[in-house]
Amino acid sequence: MENWIELSTLEYKEVWDRIYDAFKFEPGMSDFPSFEVPNPFITYDEIYNDLEEKSLLVFQELTQKNEYMYALDWQHPGYWINPRLEFPKSEFDECTVPIIPNGDYYFFIHKNFEWGLLGHPWERTITIFGKELIKVFEKHQPKMFQKILRQG
Repeated sequence: MENWIELSTLEYKEVWDRIYDAFKFEPGMSDFPSFEVPNPFITYDEIYNDLEEKSLLVFQELTQKNEYMYALDWQHPGYWINPRLEFPKSEFDECTVPIIPNGDYYFFIHKNFEWGLLGHPWERTITIFGKELIKVFEKHQPKMFQKILRQG
């Protein structure tokens, strides 16, 4: 089974059209937040390194063995990923699409948009949405999830 399967041109266009529409996504460096996610959601504004490890545990718990989800990097290739398969890292110790935003919007979204994790590069925040995702993150508690910026 393969991981990090690049989205086709059509899949890429469809998923980003859906993100712009569903989340009223307006990328920007000064007007925050740049997206609106459905309730329930929580936005956290302190990012710690354990977020990546905890996120993979959460994604594994919420997906089936052979289920894929989106890993998206704004204005770069997007991917189908299976959180149970290998997540190779670069020489800079980063995944193909990192969890922690470092200059781009990084989104990890359930294939049916039932839940997701959205990283904002300039606001330096992580927003999680969807009842199931919030519940499982409460179980695995990354350090950053102790300080809430916004909630809905």
